[in-house]
Amino acid sequence: MRAVVQRVSRASVTVDGEVVGAIDGPGLVVLLGVTHDDTPEKAAALAAKIWTLRILHDERSAADEQAPILAISQFTLYADTRKGRRPSWSAAAPGPISEPLYESFCTALEALGAKVERGIFGAHMDVALTNDGPVTLILDT
Repeated sequence: MRAVVQRVSRASVTVDGEVVGAIDGPGLVVLLGVTHDDTPEKAAALAAKIWTLRILHDERSAADEQAPILAISQFTLYADTRKGRRPSWSAAAPGPISEPLYESFCTALEALGAKVERGIFGAHMDVALTNDGPVTLILDT
């Protein structure tokens, strides 16, 4: 799994003109990519890592602050751009594998106590956010 984690002051995701997930206040946006060998255990471990990362103000974590998380699936995190000008998506797991693992990741965060807002898996989404800092991290499992 690969996650791009951004500290935000607010964020939302819109599908077909309707806001489907939003956080209004300090929190995290997580863009999540899934590859072929990912498992529910990896999803849970990544969720725990992100929930306890000390990247909020004063070296606090989302767990410390009970900060909300907006989680959005994003297969393009596994783009291979080493050859040519057209990205290859072969490292990204297909929907039947990645959607349950995205849900597993979100459920693991909720089990830890996180308030999780979601995008819609596989939809064309408009993501709006105000990056705070800016703070952006890339995590791989």
